[in-house]
Amino acid sequence: MTGSPPRNPAFAGDLHGISPAAAVIVAAGKGTRAGGSVPKQFALWQGKPLLRHSAEALHAAGLAPIVVAIPEGWDEEAAKALAGLPVCLIAGGATRRASVHAALESLATEPPVRVLIHDAARPFLPAAVIEALLVALDAKPGAIPVLPVVDSVVRGDNGLRLHAEARDGLYRVQTPQAFHYPAILAAHRAWSGPSEAGDDAEVADAAGLAVALVPGDEALRKVTFAADLETTMTPMLLPRTGMGFDVHRLVEGEELWLCGVRIDHPKGLSGHSDADVAIHALVDALLGAIAAGDIGDHFPPSDPQWKGAASDRFLAHAASLVAGSGHAIAHVDVTIICEAPKIGPHKAAMRARLADILALPLDRVSVKATTTERLGLTGRGEGIAAQAVATVVPA
Repeated sequence: MTGSPPRNPAFAGDLHGISPAAAVIVAAGKGTRAGGSVPKQFALWQGKPLLRHSAEALHAAGLAPIVVAIPEGWDEEAAKALAGLPVCLIAGGATRRASVHAALESLATEPPVRVLIHDAARPFLPAAVIEALLVALDAKPGAIPVLPVVDSVVRGDNGLRLHAEARDGLYRVQTPQAFHYPAILAAHRAWSGPSEAGDDAEVADAAGLAVALVPGDEALRKVTFAADLETTMTPMLLPRTGMGFDVHRLVEGEELWLCGVRIDHPKGLSGHSDADVAIHALVDALLGAIAAGDIGDHFPPSDPQWKGAASDRFLAHAASLVAGSGHAIAHVDVTIICEAPKIGPHKAAMRARLADILALPLDRVSVKATTTERLGLTGRGEGIAAQAVATVVPA
């Protein structure tokens, strides 16, 4: 069992100003309907264990801690499936509800404000759904993603159609489901219904908690049967490459941040945020790779909430958008262009910081530096420029 992880420092506590949240992944079932020699959550799907897909998406979105409920006796397999991710493994219970309850209790010593509860069998987890759920918690103690029922609905018996049912007001329910942590923990503790609940919204409803509905996503389809493990469930995705470039002026009285690392220097970069020119270029490269606009679209300099903001927040958000698009970051490459300071002594720390923010192995993060032979604004020491290239591949 791994220890409880610290909150992801790259995320700095919010999605566009939304309060932070912990996450629970339910992965304690036996997955018998999917067949195979291992529970389906540990089966390879699109090159990774099924469980890892949603864990990566939650981590990229900045949720922490992430508690994963696994089948008793499967600790080694779960640790391999989630290697390198900051998760805490706990033994699940005999039912899904019991597993969720155990995971919620494990958070009680340092209780979060909010918690998302997700099924490992739903590997695609769009960042937009996470954000919609957390926004909804500003008004209600619970929120769930749903999709409308678009097909005709009939009631049948013994293989025969009895009559049609009205589909108005009917929805298909998905996960993750989001709640105020104290409220959903109390609801699980007070549960007196059947041994199993359909989902956590049912537990919340039994406790009298209002649960808001937010738009779900077809990508959140559940992997249930063996055939589901053999299909991509999404249109064919190809590798993509994005490029980014940024430049900021050097001025006195500002701190100098590059690649998330503070560097001692007589001057710092001027900008609305911390002006980390290298991270800004990398954010644009990632956004470009998934055709999601640029950094100004997501964090406009006219918005006062980003004044002085740490740029690692921007990079973590871009990474969550990549994950939500069905891609994974394969490699990033940043080039810093300046005469001073010397970048060489700081490259190792810069690579490590970017790898931490993006949850990538170090060998997939490159940081280089060059000069312009004293030509132009960087050559005159008036500013620092950076360019970045990011490659993303289907997750």
